[in-house]
Amino acid sequence: MEILETLNQALLNNSPNGKGCHLDINTYQQMALMYSRIENAMVVLSDMQAGKSFIYGSALSRRLGLSLADHPTEIDSIWEEEIISRIHPEDRLKKYVHELRFFTYLQTIQFSEHAPCYVSSRIRMKDSIAEYMNVRHRMFYVYSPVNHHLRFALCLYHMENHMKDKLQNPEFLIVNSISGEIIYEDRLDYSHILTSREMEILKHIGEGYTSKEIAAQLCISINTVNRHRQNILEKLRVKNSIKAVYTQLP
Repeated sequence: MEILETLNQALLNNSPNGKGCHLDINTYQQMALMYSRIENAMVVLSDMQAGKSFIYGSALSRRLGLSLADHPTEIDSIWEEEIISRIHPEDRLKKYVHELRFFTYLQTIQFSEHAPCYVSSRIRMKDSIAEYMNVRHRMFYVYSPVNHHLRFALCLYHMENHMKDKLQNPEFLIVNSISGEIIYEDRLDYSHILTSREMEILKHIGEGYTSKEIAAQLCISINTVNRHRQNILEKLRVKNSIKAVYTQLP
C-alpha cells in the first residue's frame, strides 16, 4: 500500500550522516516496561536506527487474543504486525496516514518544540472472539539531541475510557501535552471516498486475504477484485498523497 511504503521510507531514511545518536536504548526499554506495568498497556518501542522493535504484552493483549509474552519480545521490524493485524482495516489506513502527517508536521516546527507533541487515536481492534472494541493508541517520537534524527517511536495501546458496549467513532489527533491543545484532528471518512464494494474489498485486504480468496468469498472474478484494488489505490493516492498531507497541516 503506497501510504505505508511512504511512511516506511520517511521513518527509516533518517540514518544520520556523521554524528551518531547516543541515546541509551536500555533507558527507553525501561521506560516502555514501566508504561506497560503502570498503565496495563501493550507497548511497542521501535528503534528506527536499528530497524527493530521491542514489544511488551499486558492484560489487554490477552483480551485481544494476542500471544504476546509478559517479558519483552524483540522483532526485526519497526511494525508490530501481530498487533496491527487486529486493527479495523479502515482505522489501520487512517493510522498510517495520520502518523505520516505527524512526522511531516514535526518537520515544520522547531526541534525544541518536538517533545511535547504526540499522536492520540481511538481505534477499533478485534478481541479474542473477533468482535471490535475501542482501544486508545498514543504514539511519541523521540529525536536525538545530537543529530536531530528520529531515533525511537513509542506506541501505547490501552483500554478506551467509557467504552461500555457501544463502539465510538474513531478519532485521530495530534496533541500538545503542555498546553493541551489539539493541533490537528483528522476527519477524513474513507466511506465517503470509496464505494460500498470497494470498502468491502478493503476490509478483506486488511484482514490479509489474497485477491483469489476475496474473489471466492464474494463470488466475483479475480480480475474484478484486482480492478477494485486498483481503484482503491488510485482514490486513496489522490486523497492521501504527500502534497495532500502538506496542505492539510495547520
